[in-house]
Amino acid sequence: MSRIDYSVWDHIEVSDDEDDTHPNIDTPSLFRWRHQARVERMEEFQKKGEELSKLLSECRRKLSEAQKKVQELSISATDDAKAELSKAQAEEKKLKKEEREWEKKLDDHNREEKKMPWNVDTLSKDGFSKSIVNVKPDSKEETEEEKEQKHKTFVEKYEKQIKHFGMLRRWDDSQKYLSDNPHLVCEETANYLVIMCIDLEVEEKHALMEQVAHQTIVMQFILELAKSLKVDPRGCFRQFFTKIKTADQQYQEAFNDELESFKERVRGRAKIRIEKAMREYEEEERQKRMGPGGLDPVEVYESLPLEMQKCFDEKDIQMLQDVISKMDPTEAKAHMKRCIDSGLWVPNSKTDDGDEKEEDATYEEVKQEQEETKKE
Repeated sequence: MSRIDYSVWDHIEVSDDEDDTHPNIDTPSLFRWRHQARVERMEEFQKKGEELSKLLSECRRKLSEAQKKVQELSISATDDAKAELSKAQAEEKKLKKEEREWEKKLDDHNREEKKMPWNVDTLSKDGFSKSIVNVKPDSKEETEEEKEQKHKTFVEKYEKQIKHFGMLRRWDDSQKYLSDNPHLVCEETANYLVIMCIDLEVEEKHALMEQVAHQTIVMQFILELAKSLKVDPRGCFRQFFTKIKTADQQYQEAFNDELESFKERVRGRAKIRIEKAMREYEEEERQKRMGPGGLDPVEVYESLPLEMQKCFDEKDIQMLQDVISKMDPTEAKAHMKRCIDSGLWVPNSKTDDGDEKEEDATYEEVKQEQEETKKE
């Protein structure tokens, strides 16, 4: 908004006060004095509000650090940690009380601001009357490690409650549960519900996944609403339920579209996780199968000529010797070397005269073992 020409307002204000003004006083100068005093009062009022916001932010920062310390000491089992824990808990309690006091002072300040009369200065200054009650204070960007630790600590404490919320179906039930447990209205809950959905889909509990997915989008919509209003999400979740329950078609369609898109993303992530798990399982099984020479017997078997595969299928050593005798010696030796390294062929020669004798000696020994097996 552009600035107002004060020369025009000089005459307006003078006409209002001319009965109380001494005729020897320069009325335009009087207005400027009054205007300057009013501007100074406004600036002082704004500075007070900014200072209150700053003190509240600082108190919340200290409270966050105190809560983190309590969480860390709670995990430790040492005697020193237990002694420190009571002190940390007392500090946390004290800071919570201070936070409520600063919030009340800021709330009173903003109520006072709303009652202030309009004048040329407030009309010509954009946003002066804008309330900042419940506005989330700017916080420093958290590192990935801090976010991970925060999520872990939150889940350890509230996992049962998050799961309960994830299983709710009716709007009224969800709203009441969040009213009773407002601490759940946060990013950590939304993140846990996402993971929970993927886990359920991996377990092929599709119907249950869709139910939890619904609650996940409820939480995400509340968080997005809080961002758009620049308020703490705990203070606006009722607005979401009011809006969604009034059956606003456009809002309902947006919710349903996001829900369907989310379920598709969950299915995609679950599929990737299953495929990864299968690859890891297959690799573990492959490592277990590895022969003495570090080769996989399954891979070696599949690379053999069909005639040799048939010999192993039928466990016929004589047939294998006949097949090898008809092959190129170099090729036959290479195949036998790979069979031995994979454990597909187990030599049991007591000679030390080289690989060829060892491999040749095993033929008769394995044949003998096979005949003994048949007799048994």
